[in-house]
Amino acid sequence: MDVTSEASSPTPRENPYASSQLPVTQAIGGNEPPVFREKLILLILVIVQFTSIVDFMVIIPLEPQLKPAFGLSPSDFGWIVSAYTFAAGIVALLLSPFLDRFGRRTAFTTLYSGFLLGTLACGLAPTYHTLLAARFVTGAFGGLLGGIALAIVGDVFPEHRRGRASGMLMASFALASIFGVPIGLYLGQQFGWHTPFFIIAGLGLPILFLALRVLPRLDEHRSARKIESLGEYLREMFLNRNHQWAFALTVLMQFGGFLVVTFLSAYLVQNLKIEKESLPYLYSLGGAMTLIGSPLIGRWADKVGKPPVYRVMAIAAAAVYLLVTHMPPVPLVVAMFTMGLLMLCNGGRMVPAMAMITSSVAPARRGSFLGAYSAVQHLSAGLGSFVAGKMMTTAADNSFVGYGNVGILASGVTLLTVWIASQLRIYEEPTALAEETSIPEAIAAAAQGNADATDPLVATVES
Repeated sequence: MDVTSEASSPTPRENPYASSQLPVTQAIGGNEPPVFREKLILLILVIVQFTSIVDFMVIIPLEPQLKPAFGLSPSDFGWIVSAYTFAAGIVALLLSPFLDRFGRRTAFTTLYSGFLLGTLACGLAPTYHTLLAARFVTGAFGGLLGGIALAIVGDVFPEHRRGRASGMLMASFALASIFGVPIGLYLGQQFGWHTPFFIIAGLGLPILFLALRVLPRLDEHRSARKIESLGEYLREMFLNRNHQWAFALTVLMQFGGFLVVTFLSAYLVQNLKIEKESLPYLYSLGGAMTLIGSPLIGRWADKVGKPPVYRVMAIAAAAVYLLVTHMPPVPLVVAMFTMGLLMLCNGGRMVPAMAMITSSVAPARRGSFLGAYSAVQHLSAGLGSFVAGKMMTTAADNSFVGYGNVGILASGVTLLTVWIASQLRIYEEPTALAEETSIPEAIAAAAQGNADATDPLVATVES
């Protein structure tokens, strides 16, 4: 997809590099046309998003390798997943109000440097507690990367090319689900669980150096925007009634989803007797079903309305949670279809939900809302992983006991979101992009629901 095909010779108004605000020519040190520079910046952002989401997601299906390596209980593994999300949530909550005090390049490269160091530390971790600390560091730096990346898109790309650029950025989530995680999982099975983290760190290091050289400073916003104190930011975000409903919906969606997905791979191997070597195929099929199905769900939501489509998808997700967590040993093809159905329903409900949430926020507040939303999203995902680990034990034959109860809780919480979603109100008249659920937005929302908690559809709508 060419994000710049509409402008072969941009006017100064259309060309963001014509302004002293974005001294990209100096940053790169050459006379490349703006089209090339835009593509290079976008490529950097896409690869950074890809590496960050793979890093977060790949730890979940690596449970069968990590358990014997460290002698983990379900609760121990739940903490490994939660450490990333808790760190990301806490840091996003505390730092989001202050990020605008720094230039975008400084913030982006600092966060990515810390993320890569944390990822490398994960690969080098010799014990459970060092791995836990490394995951906390990785989450602390990685949790805000998506939001900064979208802010850079908004600063660099002019309005008429910003939608395409955002769509390219969001595609990294789908690519991570379909290719990144299965490949990382396969390499982890073949060469040890450390391998995916070494590869992510190795891939990210040259991208970091390229970002330092290519990205413009992007610091004009420092003088143009009033900086809020932490108290002002928290009051504005969390005392608004509509925001409270939006956050409640986010908490329950993420909590319910991560109750199930945190131990899904381990359950497939230890209870359903699926070969570990088959897990990459299950994740690839689930990602492909999400990639195809989510745009269709988005178009359906545009046609009949977001609330009724959310109700259908949430009820379907609740039913699939019960099915998966109570399923006996089945042939591989049945497990693959069920896994794909879970990923499709889990991600599909995010498509109308994100459209409703972004429409409920005043356009002028969406930037600051992103930081609070990211924090709430990460914290609730971490809570889901933590609670799931506490609800389960391991039997003598190494199978999980209590996963069915986890599914019941996840199903009940998900059904409760149907009522929560009905309480959301559109802020005056929603923007055109908030009303229309595009294909890139649908893919991104679905990937968010399946993965991570990482960031960013709210900023996509704003851009």
